[in-house]
Amino acid sequence: MPDIIDPRTIELGLDTFGDVTFDMDGKLLPQAQVIRNLIDQAVLADQTNVDFIGVGEHHRDDFAVSAPEVVLAGIAARTERIRLGSAVTVLSSDDPIRVFQRFSTVDAISNGRAEVILGRGSFTESFPLFGFELTDYERLFSEKLDLFAALIKGGPVTWQGAVRPPLVNQKVYPPIENGTLKTWIGVGGSPESVIRAARYQLPLMLAIIGGDPKRFKPYADLYRDALSQLGAPALPIGVHSPGHIAETDEQAREELWPSYKKMHDRIGGERGWGPVTVTAFNSEADMGSLYVGSPETVAKKIASTVKALGATRFDLKYSSGPMEHEKMMRSIELYGTRVIPMVRSLLAG
Repeated sequence: MPDIIDPRTIELGLDTFGDVTFDMDGKLLPQAQVIRNLIDQAVLADQTNVDFIGVGEHHRDDFAVSAPEVVLAGIAARTERIRLGSAVTVLSSDDPIRVFQRFSTVDAISNGRAEVILGRGSFTESFPLFGFELTDYERLFSEKLDLFAALIKGGPVTWQGAVRPPLVNQKVYPPIENGTLKTWIGVGGSPESVIRAARYQLPLMLAIIGGDPKRFKPYADLYRDALSQLGAPALPIGVHSPGHIAETDEQAREELWPSYKKMHDRIGGERGWGPVTVTAFNSEADMGSLYVGSPETVAKKIASTVKALGATRFDLKYSSGPMEHEKMMRSIELYGTRVIPMVRSLLAG
């Protein structure tokens, strides 16, 4: 990893899954309103100098966004500078050509601000919804990634695999206007996935949602070593982690905890985990991958993670369960106006 990280090259972004949220009276909002609120959140991020906004893809009732590219197009029409991407696109249950076309369209609307993070996702609802078998989980992603890697090179595509008919000298429209579509591989902690990102020479996005973030250093080192052995240039490494910002540490934890517990207990119940405790929550906030607190606390923790992993991008997943839109807007404002300048200052120091 580099001995010195240039703070000017660090990208500091935000991610959201479009969690269905409460209104101020404690009632769940309609999903349509959640999407409109999400666009307002992205506009605020653009105005406060956040570098990137990522929108996740899910197909269930606790998340409002099933078509992130459409939401990103709406954001593109109301913003000027912020980069726009997914967090993540579930490539295994989609068509790579349609994914490329949708993101190249967002790129055109936004005047070159689109990027895509490809992954297998941590939920499986899209597989039966779109007629895919979970037994093909690995093969679908591997082959579709291979096709997508061919598409982003530009020009006619000739490709053959087992998951769809072959392509022979096929042109795909619209092309990327300038350069190429920036494409990341999202990884949750598999060495095989790290090596795959290096093999395709695509930037690596580490989804670090629990535990000490420094435990991912071997994956960052493996990625850099693999690129070096392949004779490839150094490529960006990013980190995606959850968090929330308020004026004080105490306020941030008090605001986040009820929604954090509701989200984790639902997902945990589906996966056979026990209910999350406030002790575990506080442990994650103190020593793990939960970036919750005052701007000063969160900035110090982000800077520490970036330095430890040699990362050049950090995305804070600011939506956590049904937390109210108004609280998330304040968190975004503090992130853009106070956390980001402090992170850059800490890295420069």
